[in-house]
Amino acid sequence: MTNKAEEALSYEQARDELIEVVRRLEAGGTSLEESLGLWERGEELARVCRRWLEGARARLDAALAEEVEEEDAE
Repeated sequence: MTNKAEEALSYEQARDELIEVVRRLEAGGTSLEESLGLWERGEELARVCRRWLEGARARLDAALAEEVEEEDAE
């Protein structure tokens, strides 16, 4: 998957697809080649989710820092 395609996924879309990938891997019954493809896709989706969560954390940290600065200015 290209970076542009990964960036187009929302957190929820990536999470839901990752859940489906894990479900299919846990169910078994796939060939080695298909399992490897699913695992690789799962890694890509996990990276997308991690980027979204890191971005959310950065926004929260910035908002909290701004709040502290405002309190200190009073």
